[in-house]
Amino acid sequence: MHIHILGICGTFMGGIAALAQQAGHRVTGCDANVYPPMSTQLHALGIEVIEGWEPDQLSLRPDLFVVGNVVSRGNPLMEAILDQRLPFTSGPQWLGEHVLSQRRVIAVAGTHGKTTTTALAVWMLRRSGFDPGFLVGGVVPQLEGSARLGEGEWFVVEADEYDTAFFDKRSKFVHYRPEIAVLNNLEFDHADIFDSLSDIEWQFHQLVRIVPRTGRLVINADDPNLPSVINRGQWTPQLRVSAMGRADSDVSVSTAESGKIVASYDHQSVTTNWLLRGRHNAANVSAALGACISAGATLQGCMASLAEFRGVKRRLEALVQVNGAWVYDDFAHHPTAIRATISALREGNSGRVIVVFEPRSRTMRSGTHGDALVAAFEGADDLLVFSEHDLEWSINSELSAFDGFLQAFSSSSMLADTLLNRVSSGDSVVLMSNGALGGLRERLVGDRAA
Repeated sequence: MHIHILGICGTFMGGIAALAQQAGHRVTGCDANVYPPMSTQLHALGIEVIEGWEPDQLSLRPDLFVVGNVVSRGNPLMEAILDQRLPFTSGPQWLGEHVLSQRRVIAVAGTHGKTTTTALAVWMLRRSGFDPGFLVGGVVPQLEGSARLGEGEWFVVEADEYDTAFFDKRSKFVHYRPEIAVLNNLEFDHADIFDSLSDIEWQFHQLVRIVPRTGRLVINADDPNLPSVINRGQWTPQLRVSAMGRADSDVSVSTAESGKIVASYDHQSVTTNWLLRGRHNAANVSAALGACISAGATLQGCMASLAEFRGVKRRLEALVQVNGAWVYDDFAHHPTAIRATISALREGNSGRVIVVFEPRSRTMRSGTHGDALVAAFEGADDLLVFSEHDLEWSINSELSAFDGFLQAFSSSSMLADTLLNRVSSGDSVVLMSNGALGGLRERLVGDRAA
């Protein structure tokens, strides 16, 4: 079968492309913005990518168009597909019907930590002798790609609550029909498609409703909002996990001295080294352990593998040293994630924390998070805010309560100059954006690599 993927350069749709090719299909695709890292991964796979949405792509005559949620009505190619009544489906539906229907599925859901938890679960299962398939919404160098069919019975998928497509407004994860569902945490996000936290809870409830009674719900016992989902009704045994020492948890994780982590399950405790940082990552570890133990792995095997896991790109990823300070790259674009990242950088660090922040997501641009955003930056010393987009709020006004150096930029070159003038040895700099920060990363890395 020849499938043509609209929106192929997104991490999810790029993963669909890789899986479809591995399954023996001919794969082509298109997108408006063709750039690394996904364009590099697709090129390495030999997948043809067309830039733009021109209707002349119909001349490829694919058997099926697979449509990403970046596509909306008015898209020229999509309008041509509709006009000619050509076959199309969504990425999540294609994945559910053509891959997951033949596997035992672990779906990792939650507002935060999905990518890291999914990658951790895949890594732990691999190192425990399993060969799981997977689709991760990020780049994990140790997994050699963002998606792979694998030959084992299990498939681990990052289960996003974002809507499926313009023609299917259900959350993506309802297509996955998991045997094990991980509920990492729950907060209000995606204000462009959800009106309230209750709306998101309802979608999570739809996921819980389809987990079989022979399966498992892995629940973060530390999260205050998940009980409202579970209380709507659930029919599946639970495994409760905690990174805060809750007595009613089944899997408990805590950080010991620097570089050590302890996990307990079924009257056993294992201590190992780990390369990640922060309580939020301890929570991700607890969720991954819960999923893997539910799939038949052992606590000892999973913890042994953890000592080797180096993390996901753009999740507190060490990029380069500048003026004696480490620069980290992080995807954080929600107040809770921002606070967790800054807290992790503060651990064992007496230097300043300098945050470079780009409010780029549609929720961030809308100003939905309000005062919570100021509170999220409390642990930082300097806050440099960059935006090329129109915001529905004023940076200098809304963040005026920030107790430190604050400056807003629309020019990436001025941002870079200011950053380089302020940073000194012993500082930690974190670049927070789900975008490109006007090319700042490439400039900082390129200048030092030259």
